Amino acid sequence: MEFIKKENVKNLSNPGVVSRQILNPENSKSERVTITEVHLEHSAVQPRHTHEASEQIWYAVKGKGILLLADDKEKDFQAGDVARFAEGDVHGLRNDSNEEFIYISVTSPPINFGYAYKSKT
Repeated sequence: MEFIKKENVKNLSNPGVVSRQILNPENSKSERVTITEVHLEHSAVQPRHTHEASEQIWYAVKGKGILLLADDKEKDFQAGDVARFAEGDVHGLRNDSNEEFIYISVTSPPINFGYAYKSKT
């Protein structure tokens, strides 16, 4: 059994975005998943990107946002919705609501997302 104390959960951040690394290769021996809790302030954006070797599932916990998909397509994404992205699927998110948007991300196989963020605390 592994138990991860909150002190061992790192926050990665970019302007307007905080990604809490709940379970990742730095604090867990899991070889199957990375779990993150992502917070986007009003008007924050996670640009379109892909993960070539991992699938990702997002569960919207709070607020409303816009999924940014391939070919400049967009889709509403709000609390209670689930989005699954296969390996190589283009995805991103824009919070154009007036409140914070929060989602949980499960990535398999695990990824260390430190490369994508400017600040690590």
